[in-house]
Amino acid sequence: MEAEITAALLADVQALLASDLDREACLTAVCQALRTHVPYYNWVGFYLVDPEQERELVLGPFVGAPTEHTRIKFGQGICGQAAEREQTFIIQDVSAESNYLSCSADVQSEIVVPIFRDGEVIGELDIDSHTLAPFSAADRRTLEQIAALVAPLL
Repeated sequence: MEAEITAALLADVQALLASDLDREACLTAVCQALRTHVPYYNWVGFYLVDPEQERELVLGPFVGAPTEHTRIKFGQGICGQAAEREQTFIIQDVSAESNYLSCSADVQSEIVVPIFRDGEVIGELDIDSHTLAPFSAADRRTLEQIAALVAPLL
């Protein structure tokens, strides 16, 4: 991810967070901004920790093709592993992962960034790409910044 894209993306996200949009609309707009600014971000969405189901994620706002994975237990798939281990996962080739939950045959790589509040995982930002091995250290840094920015909304 180029520095100009990072700067524009962070500015857009900060403007969205400062707007009068409700939570759902704001998170959807953040997803759209990510997808618009970065051509290899083909599916962008939030999974939120379900307060009623211990250690389970529920699909929140997203932009891209519908997914059958609307609920994911901690430890299940890449999203569940990221939540359980409380760390960012970058999978450059999903076909090499035995624990990958396939959303589409087009997905070749995935990055999942946990979102924290008071040291606890409260959700995560999940991005699928139809490109093999597109994610860089700059993607990780930028997405972790965005996760921290949206945390108060969750």
